[in-house]
Amino acid sequence: MQLEKFKKAIKLFNEANSLDPNKELYNGIEFPKELLYAVRMSEKLNKFAPNSSEALQLAVCCQHICRWEIPRDSYEMNRVGYLTWRKDLKDFHAKKAGDILKECGYSQEIIDEVAFLLLKKQLKKNADTQTLEDVVCLVFLEFYFAKFSEKYAEEKLIDIIQKTWKKMSEKGHKAALELELSEPTLALITKALS
Repeated sequence: MQLEKFKKAIKLFNEANSLDPNKELYNGIEFPKELLYAVRMSEKLNKFAPNSSEALQLAVCCQHICRWEIPRDSYEMNRVGYLTWRKDLKDFHAKKAGDILKECGYSQEIIDEVAFLLLKKQLKKNADTQTLEDVVCLVFLEFYFAKFSEKYAEEKLIDIIQKTWKKMSEKGHKAALELELSEPTLALITKALS
């Protein structure tokens, strides 16, 4: 790993995410939403898989890069709209990340590797793609699920937990069960898995 290049890429990813007009309050401090998400993702990866490849470390940090530029409500509010939005986001993140990595002097090989991960290719087959997905799911469960669960009925939440669980590896499952989660979240997970 060329440390200078890596540091520059992370700095540029963070600068891009700092422009997020959406804010999130954490420990009494207001953060740009996607910057906080990127920090949580990187911290979770370092804990979950500390010896990750450079491409995976980069992908984790830019997984939601400038996500607010393609709002969910600019698509139909149904399943087809949701899936189209998700696909367009992946393409957008891969392109945005690629442009920044190119600017940092990264080789096309690394740029392609990061894009491959951001597009979630070969989930369950590729170790880095699987680790990225595990980290996404762990961050969702730890930081976002409780607030998310306020909006939906229990039946829907159980379905979401089951779908999330299916995407994770055994190692991911083990890490999820070790998270410090709220009682209602733990109860829902227990119900979903039984």
